[in-house]
Amino acid sequence: MREHPQQHHPSSTTQQRGAAVTGRTDDQGLPPEFFEAGPASFVDFLRHHSPDLLPVNRVPDAGTVPELPHGTTVLALTIPGGVVMAGDRRATQGNRIAYRELDKVQRADEYSAVAFAGTVGLALEMVRLFQVELEHYEKMETVPLSLPGKARRLGAVIQANLAQAMQGLAVVPLFAGYDPDADDARIYTYDITGAPQLARHYHADGSGSPYALGALKKLYRPDLSVEDAATVCVHALYDAADDDTATGGPDLARRIYPTIAAVTADGYRQLPEEQVSAIAAEVLEGRMRDPNGPVAPLR
Repeated sequence: MREHPQQHHPSSTTQQRGAAVTGRTDDQGLPPEFFEAGPASFVDFLRHHSPDLLPVNRVPDAGTVPELPHGTTVLALTIPGGVVMAGDRRATQGNRIAYRELDKVQRADEYSAVAFAGTVGLALEMVRLFQVELEHYEKMETVPLSLPGKARRLGAVIQANLAQAMQGLAVVPLFAGYDPDADDARIYTYDITGAPQLARHYHADGSGSPYALGALKKLYRPDLSVEDAATVCVHALYDAADDDTATGGPDLARRIYPTIAAVTADGYRQLPEEQVSAIAAEVLEGRMRDPNGPVAPLR
């Protein structure tokens, strides 16, 4: 049963994130619409109260698309009872490196993660909006969305950016999570229209994805542990960086390593830098002996 509207108030976390998205506050706190019984969708909430904040309503004038930072490469693979997601840290702007330490893998909620390739500014905004969308739904309905429901909600956020994507400012997220009801993990991929598609076992997006997929195809096994899956991710990102200049491999000199996260029945957790750096050092040592990396044995 839904709570009475006068008894229902968003949590302080939702208030802070909602205020960050809408940018509308006053001396007394949040505006009145935050304390009204409204839709379970935060995107619909913005459409009603602040439509100018939706990407679809901020289409730039026709003309030359500005050269903006773009991020690649992201990937995910399933493991028994969970999923591991990883991304390199580089963002490029034309032929130069714009960022070396961009985190492309983000927590969506307790049991899901989202990563992105594409226009960095829009991608980070989409991720923040998606995080608030999931929290807003759970607060309004008192139950969390199912994993397929989360995938569809992310698709709606992507679809709202279609006009800008058609002008060259595309964002291509990768979504994955653990479904407690089914005791299963799934990976969802998207195009610029926002249609979610299930990926079997593994997937990669971004300019380095063809090379990362080749490594995943060689090294993936359905019984990988979290640490073994993280090693596969580093190998895949190394291969992507080897052939794609927009992808950054492990940088031991600057101590910059891929972002790797796991989502299991215990929830979302990002692997600590110490663990990832040790895996990266082991991968690089192996590549000194064999630059092409490990290969799958023939059976």
